[in-house]
Amino acid sequence: MDRAKAWEILNTYVKNQNLVKHSLAVEAAMRGYAEQFGEEVEEWRITGLLHDFDYEIHPTADKHPQAGAPILRDAGVPEHIVYSILSHAEYLNLERKSLMDKTLYAVDELAGFIVAVTLVRPSKSLSDVKVSSVKKKMKDKGFARAVKREDIIGGAESLNISLDDHIGNVIDSMRKVAPALGLG
Repeated sequence: MDRAKAWEILNTYVKNQNLVKHSLAVEAAMRGYAEQFGEEVEEWRITGLLHDFDYEIHPTADKHPQAGAPILRDAGVPEHIVYSILSHAEYLNLERKSLMDKTLYAVDELAGFIVAVTLVRPSKSLSDVKVSSVKKKMKDKGFARAVKREDIIGGAESLNISLDDHIGNVIDSMRKVAPALGLG
């Protein structure tokens, strides 16, 4: 499985461009952490890119992401990547065993939250987003209400990284793909 095949799978199942952009943001964050941790970058990127590929067709907890698992297996996605994608869904109660599993869980909600923070800035540019800006918005429960702040905090803890460093790492990774996210 390579990134080109993962991109093809994503585009077969995802038509909503905001979901494509979310997938690109999570891919970027996974890449950044793979590089930081000395892990297999391509596998981590693919995991981030495909983590929500079935969400548009199965957006409910009784279907996503488990409905997509057989599709991924049939496409030749390695089982450890499929497991990582399954484990990012908290309601499945799967143990996050590997560092990749923990990282996907840690970056998913945060990437979406960072996009929301960026979009309310006058510049709508990731270059203007600071860790302090993200933390300030996290305290505002009315802002991006669907984002689970406890997942962001718990994700940083599961990686044994401070919340500030975690937010900074994900912002930095997302900045590298800001034009593709429409946040350049």
